[in-house]
Amino acid sequence: MYLKHIILTHYKNYESKTFNFNARFNVITGNNGVGKTNLLDSIYYLCMTKSFFGGIEKNNILKGQTFARLDGDFQTKAGKSPLQVVTKIVMNKKKAFEVNGKEYDRLVEHIGRLPIVMIAPEDTLIATGGSEQRRKFSDITLSQKNKKYLESLIRYNRLLKQRNALLKSKSEWLDMNLLQSYNDQMIPSAEHIFEVRKEWAAEITPIFDKYYRLLSGEKESVEIEYQSSLAKEKLSLLFDKALEKDKVLERTTEGIHKDDFSFRMDEMPLKRFASQGQRKSFVIALKLAQYQFLAKSSEELPILLMDDIFDKLDKDRVTNLIEVLGKEDFGQVFITDTHPTRVSDLMNIPFQIVRP
Repeated sequence: MYLKHIILTHYKNYESKTFNFNARFNVITGNNGVGKTNLLDSIYYLCMTKSFFGGIEKNNILKGQTFARLDGDFQTKAGKSPLQVVTKIVMNKKKAFEVNGKEYDRLVEHIGRLPIVMIAPEDTLIATGGSEQRRKFSDITLSQKNKKYLESLIRYNRLLKQRNALLKSKSEWLDMNLLQSYNDQMIPSAEHIFEVRKEWAAEITPIFDKYYRLLSGEKESVEIEYQSSLAKEKLSLLFDKALEKDKVLERTTEGIHKDDFSFRMDEMPLKRFASQGQRKSFVIALKLAQYQFLAKSSEELPILLMDDIFDKLDKDRVTNLIEVLGKEDFGQVFITDTHPTRVSDLMNIPFQIVRP
């Protein structure tokens, strides 16, 4: 699968612009502030129905305008029809998302149809930030592969919000029957999410370690450990034990929304011992493992977006990265860089220069 071209209308800093792309490598080059990252984000948006950076929808619309529109033509495997993907963002209205002229009833139906991985400077938070960042990474990965996982996650989070609202209610007595109803509905979703995350962590770790060794020149080894209270006890018992604490804190203190992933380098905690360069290599290797995990389970090779990846990487790691990307087990790749010749000096395969 690859994106043949995209038309941006009133999206972020773009008034109206059309871009055509190479099926393999595209280097988006230009000075800071010209819209390189916004172009990558528009591609991500067409695949995932939202911006990589989150935020409210009106911020995706060019200042002074009332709507934004993204049009993308994707070529899938030989023998399959191209996909024309359109999203329309209108101020103060629900956005519309269409594929080949047919609008989705639910946006979640699109997730996983066009697999994609994005690597950005903000990704260092996966390694150094709170557990929410690591859960988000796992959820984005697994939601593109596993529809049941995505539905379970949506259901669990909806019920969690309702349960927390009940705990925060200012009534004189807590409706225990309603609380138990929420518990009973959350448990099946939580157990499914737990099992899928556990299997994923075990499967992705050796792929991740392989890519880190390739980037670092075999200097260090890395590993991931999934941490969840459900590994020790059933959620029903955890809910019962945490009831008084939940009442005092007015929120749900046990469940898969508290899960985490421990990252280690040479058996030492990454947060405490890794340099900036090692952390960036760590995250890039993690995202490359995410890519191969999705590629293994999809009919289409994912699109790979790489934003400002060369910052804080030494020359050897940059060279190793380009060599890895040049292999045939990667599909269409987009790389942003302020230096127009850096990638061309390292890459010995055809690529296209794109200027925003």
